Amino acid sequence: MKSNFVKLTGNVGINPRINTFEESAVMKLALATNDKFKNRAGEIIEETVWHNIVAWSNPKMIDFNEIQKGTRIIVEGRIRPVHYTTKTGIEKQSYEIVASSITLV
Repeated sequence: MKSNFVKLTGNVGINPRINTFEESAVMKLALATNDKFKNRAGEIIEETVWHNIVAWSNPKMIDFNEIQKGTRIIVEGRIRPVHYTTKTGIEKQSYEIVASSITLV
């Protein structure tokens, strides 16, 4: 059983950035997932969460050119922390999903 596994279904928020190297490519995109629930007052609340996705090309991966803004996809992968320092010198941490597979819905 995998302990660091995530599966997300959502819509691509911006056109992906694709960088090509000699024998591989990497794609970065923003994925929006939506969740609906009722609050204590009975009102339906819709919440959108944005996820940073990174995918490396491999034989099992979808052709990156098939993905564009608005495309509905399923991403499977693992969560990876990203540490960085802001311009003001404050150290921060965020998370990204390293995709092992991407499927069109």
